[in-house]
Amino acid sequence: MHVIARIHNDFPTKFGLPRQSGLVNEVRSMIVFEPEYRVPEALRGMEGYSHLWLIWQFHQAERDSWSPTVRPPRLGGNARMGVFATRSPFRPNPIGLSSVKLEAIRQDAQLGTVLIVSGADLMDGTPIYDIKPYLPYADCHPEATGGFAHEVKDYAVEVYIPPELLAKVPDDKQEALRGVLAQDPRPGYQRDAERTYGFVYAGMEVRFRVTEGVLTVTEIEPAKE
Repeated sequence: MHVIARIHNDFPTKFGLPRQSGLVNEVRSMIVFEPEYRVPEALRGMEGYSHLWLIWQFHQAERDSWSPTVRPPRLGGNARMGVFATRSPFRPNPIGLSSVKLEAIRQDAQLGTVLIVSGADLMDGTPIYDIKPYLPYADCHPEATGGFAHEVKDYAVEVYIPPELLAKVPDDKQEALRGVLAQDPRPGYQRDAERTYGFVYAGMEVRFRVTEGVLTVTEIEPAKE
């Protein structure tokens, strides 16, 4: 297996990332190919597709051993499910699969051809093993069932960002931040209304609390290096 590319976006850590691809389409990412794969011919015909599959590595979740069961955070961190019935990063082989929307194919003087995609759930720097076109006639299954994951999918919260704090966020990043916060980044087993949570987004430390279903941003400051 060879790393062919890496993704770059505003999420240096996994906390705050959308839990699945396509949940926050305002999130933009750039896919940069490794030097040996910066061959324009390898992307010939890609412009005809609207969505792509990314096959990638959970590079911060590698372990020497594996467990047949895991505890999905959305189930409160207590219920155990079979690892192959989840999308947990802790797997025998740390491989992820995500569907993203192809927004643009651009030429960069230094990086060669890069892909601009939306809706990714990969953190900055994630290695990508392969890219394949999404085929609606084969890959879309409207009748599919979602198992226990479907039962907990409606997890959105109301978001309030004080105007003076929102003004610190670049205009083109504001909707993506709202979308990420609306998904409630907290682990399912942490529901302390007095606790302040935080994550880094676009070079900013964003801190918030959640009380009675309302997520309130309490602080936005430049992230510490």
